[in-house]
Amino acid sequence: MSKIADSNITQSEEERLLILASGTVVTEETSIQASVVIRNNIIEQIISAEVAVETIIASYEQQNVQHIEVMDATNKMILPGLIDIHCDAIEKEVQPRPNTLFPLEMSLLEFERKLPVHGITTMYHSLSLGVGLSLRGYHLVSELIDLIHRYNAERGLVRNLIHLRFEVSYVDGLPMVEHFIDEGLIHYLSYMDHSPGQGQYRQEGSFERYVMKNQGVTASEVKEIVDDLLRRRQAIDWDKLNKLVLRARGKGIAVASHDDDTLDKVESGVASGINVSEFPITLEVAKHAAARGMHVCVGAPNVVRGASHDHNLRAIDAICEAGADIICSDYHPASMLQAIFKLVEEANMPLQDAVKLATLHPAQAMGIAEQVGSIAKGKKADLIIVDQFHGLPYVEKTIVNGRIVYTSQPYYQA
Repeated sequence: MSKIADSNITQSEEERLLILASGTVVTEETSIQASVVIRNNIIEQIISAEVAVETIIASYEQQNVQHIEVMDATNKMILPGLIDIHCDAIEKEVQPRPNTLFPLEMSLLEFERKLPVHGITTMYHSLSLGVGLSLRGYHLVSELIDLIHRYNAERGLVRNLIHLRFEVSYVDGLPMVEHFIDEGLIHYLSYMDHSPGQGQYRQEGSFERYVMKNQGVTASEVKEIVDDLLRRRQAIDWDKLNKLVLRARGKGIAVASHDDDTLDKVESGVASGINVSEFPITLEVAKHAAARGMHVCVGAPNVVRGASHDHNLRAIDAICEAGADIICSDYHPASMLQAIFKLVEEANMPLQDAVKLATLHPAQAMGIAEQVGSIAKGKKADLIIVDQFHGLPYVEKTIVNGRIVYTSQPYYQA
């Protein structure tokens, strides 16, 4: 089981009580009208809304708790903080346009500030190693990993963790990944194969078009990238990769396969100890991965848009028909909360089940469900208060480790 460190949030020596009063509390099993009592950084009680807030306050005053704050959640929803296990938007923050890099420190600071707005309280920043694109080389990845750890030691609005996405053809990178695992520098590992002709890029020319559009390279430059990927693919050492999975799993690190497009790939992943299948390409593959006991992760933007950006499997079909049990923001953090409510509205999914796709299930996959992922007594107080405007959900307040890290109030409301 993995552990989440709280070193990035300073704890006061004095006891603090925060009461989220009289909201619709979404638990693992149901939605109830209740108040949530947070003592310091832990959820202490979930009390029926029939009990007056004044009564709750009085009971704690008798215990000599001096600092009591009440947040009214009437007619609003109280959800667990969202857990995003796959999001490479930090790369876009660093390089918003091709060949235009911004300072890493500024990029991390500004990107993190966006996350509580969308209700994300735990972020696995997805950093790619070995793809052959400008931002995804070893030096920048290593610098970002080091920066995130230094940043966490000094401050934090959310729980900043690291998802290392490793291109399996990058044979020279294996010692680096071993180092990251052994030193506890990463929290999630996934294997990618972006070579053209399979996976996400089965259609001829799709990889080339993607790279030219997003990286601003010429046709001749992308040909060099493709030739390099195909050449490196011939040298893949699957035995070493399988041993690396065991190494990571032995350290409590979840490992994922990526863009599985055949049943054989799922079987190979299961045999090696991989426990998550990210973005399976077809419904058949998604069903098989779920049936074999893997967590199946699909993109929240796909749910919101109703289609894959690259014409692959519809995420809502994977969830409703194939047992996909996790949604991630992929590249668009704002989609996480919206996808939950779209599933409720369009797929008639119970709210608590839709919420678990972005909270409890990713926590279980990452091995942190004893600490976060649901509203339950004894868990860390990572919570969000959600309201709606013309049917669209939005986050009004975000609480991480018992601290209010984001609050929003319109200056005008009719």
